[in-house]
Amino acid sequence: MKHDINSPKHNDNRNYDYSSIETEERQEYSKIIELVSTDSSVIDLGCGNGSLLKILKDKKNIQDYGIELSESGVEICKRKGLNVIKGSIDTKLNFEENAFDYAICNVTIQMVNYPEILLNEMKRISKNQIISFPNFGFYKNRFDLLVNGRMPRPMLFGYNWYSTGHIHQLSLNDFYEIVDEIKGLKIVQVVLEKSANPIKNYFLNNFPNLFQVLPIFLLEKYK
Repeated sequence: MKHDINSPKHNDNRNYDYSSIETEERQEYSKIIELVSTDSSVIDLGCGNGSLLKILKDKKNIQDYGIELSESGVEICKRKGLNVIKGSIDTKLNFEENAFDYAICNVTIQMVNYPEILLNEMKRISKNQIISFPNFGFYKNRFDLLVNGRMPRPMLFGYNWYSTGHIHQLSLNDFYEIVDEIKGLKIVQVVLEKSANPIKNYFLNNFPNLFQVLPIFLLEKYK
């Protein structure tokens, strides 16, 4: 059955409309929260509806700040009492060097036009950087491409190649490469999925670019 691309029910996440999603609890939130120190200053770049920022404010007493492109996202954040402004995150940001203890970009780097600018700006305005993204090198993507010969769908989360905001898909190896190219950044910790099954856990730990779905990186800058 063919999809009707003009149907109002057709999936499209390029508009970033959060009006029907005022709050959410994502699996990676708890892992990110563990990486953030209490009473620190945090900027969430591409903060969406502010769910992560609000949890950090409530649990870690952070000084919160956020930037979000979606008007509905900004409106919801403000209703939550968060200090969020509307704007792009892959451009020169209007903050001084080391303005924040942490800059977070959660599942958003693959959605911007200039990820290298985003990373450089995160490095400039913060002492530590937390970045997560869907690993496009995941084995189900590779198998899907091999068998079907088209843009892999497992990591598009129900969208199609033309109706997703994921415009710069990347793998763990791609991320390591860009960090090497951006001088002054180093990876401090990589938070990976764990399993109670020792065999599965072996593959998750030893072949992360093949088996990890959503890696989380803690970085810091150095001179």
